[in-house]
Amino acid sequence: MDLDDLLARARAWAADDPDPATRAELEALLEQVAAGGDDAAADLADRFAGTLEFGTAGLRGALGAGPNRMNRVVVGRAAAGLAAYLRAQVAPTGRPRIVVGYDARHRSLDFAHDSVAIFAGAGFEACLLPRALPTPVLAFAIRELDAVAGVMVTASHNPPQDNGYKVYLGDGSQIVPPADADIAARIAGIAAAGPVADLPRGTGTVLGEEVVDRYLDAVAALVDDGPRDLRVVYTPLHGVGAEPVLQVLEQAGFGTPDVVAEQERPDPDFPTVAFPNPEEPGALDLALALAARTDADVVIANDPDADRCAAAIPTPAGWRMLRGDEVGALLADHLLRRGASGALATSIVSSSLLGRIAEDAGLPHVETLTGFKWIGRVPDLSFGYEEALGYCCDPARVRDKDGVSAALLLCELAAALKAEGRTLLDRLDEIAVRHGLHATDQVSVRVADLGLIAEAMTRLRAAPPTSLGGLAVERMEDLADGVDGLPPTDGLRLRLADGARVIVRPSGTEPKLKAYLEVVVPVEQEAAASDVAEAVGAARISAATRLDALAGDVRLALGLDA
Repeated sequence: MDLDDLLARARAWAADDPDPATRAELEALLEQVAAGGDDAAADLADRFAGTLEFGTAGLRGALGAGPNRMNRVVVGRAAAGLAAYLRAQVAPTGRPRIVVGYDARHRSLDFAHDSVAIFAGAGFEACLLPRALPTPVLAFAIRELDAVAGVMVTASHNPPQDNGYKVYLGDGSQIVPPADADIAARIAGIAAAGPVADLPRGTGTVLGEEVVDRYLDAVAALVDDGPRDLRVVYTPLHGVGAEPVLQVLEQAGFGTPDVVAEQERPDPDFPTVAFPNPEEPGALDLALALAARTDADVVIANDPDADRCAAAIPTPAGWRMLRGDEVGALLADHLLRRGASGALATSIVSSSLLGRIAEDAGLPHVETLTGFKWIGRVPDLSFGYEEALGYCCDPARVRDKDGVSAALLLCELAAALKAEGRTLLDRLDEIAVRHGLHATDQVSVRVADLGLIAEAMTRLRAAPPTSLGGLAVERMEDLADGVDGLPPTDGLRLRLADGARVIVRPSGTEPKLKAYLEVVVPVEQEAAASDVAEAVGAARISAATRLDALAGDVRLALGLDA
């Protein structure tokens, strides 16, 4: 659009913006543009380049004024659009309940209050969780309170300048197509109808602590009586996990963990980490240093909204982070040993090891597209996980990833093994001997221009590699065509010799292109019979060599600065 049109749209937005903070921000930017500021003009153009897209992840983006940012106008329209969708598709009459939760990010409470008021104005019983809480509390509350939908205001582990709006339906699972497109259409209709300030508003209800207590009781009940001697270091990474995690551990009989003091309190600026994501290099440095000082048995970390759980363990070579696939295998094996039955599910980018574990146990195994919006909907689900540190350990109550319950179950397992004089690494070795060593890694490329991701995917589709890491590419499957009965998605799966695999896909929540790598190395049974650790160690060395070679070739194949 030309500059005059851009300025007119920006002035109209500022006039309708009910938020004095973003209105003042936009007016200041307009003054800079009028003074001839090129950077200000580019910033303004980006804010009005489109509308923040509503999809299966709801909304997520940078805070700020304009339709391409997270702000009270965009959130208000989203709430009204969701209400209109629910009236048309789910609850045409009556006063059904909607539950709203929020984390401790910038503007989360404001967005939650606006949503409650707009839902109430649309005739719903709008209920607000009592304080900033983990996302799984919201997922639990939807089912516990028989709501028709729920909203969580969070951007999970995104940078501090972001926020988001995650939508669930009455089954407690996140939305999937076609609901996302239907809601997006309703939001567009709301935007065209007039200013967000004209939307009817009402008064909602702030829930008491009872629903939180019921969630914590349900999580604490997941563990059996057993050993509780365990030295734990814990960090919530400046998020909302500390209070519920410490309370659940106490209810279950564990001692108080050593908490990373610098990261214990919620802080939306996340001052001690570059990215508030436990997967990111350096994010757990403070926790690992504390673990070394206290001779801890395990490090547990949550992301800021506590729906993910990370773990690190001591090894003869020092502390090391467990990959999400390793934690997933440990939890699945632990639950099966305790008698769990039902389907085991994971996403297509996660390790194939869960399929081996399920087959050995005589249980169904289901692969889904990435995201718990799919995993949580698997029929007769017993346990589900995805490699990005998400674990669903109690699907009857929380049909989403839950970093609080995963943390508790991991501590239960670690304490039981410690009582036997063994460790989590010993259990991983046992699993490798039984099913082969499944080693995974990831190549992740963050870009400033999303067009680079589309270009890389087009190049790969047009000229797929014939070998990667010295292994022949036996076939390439285009996930956009739908594979193995899955809905179409933008991604490629390359199946290599010796059971190796590479999946390439754009991230659904960040400006990244990701490649998920897996190699499978058998453990020599004769060597394992005499020394399990040595046999598995040899397999790990072989797997690391293969993964390094695979990662190098994948970086070249992507054609980006990886």
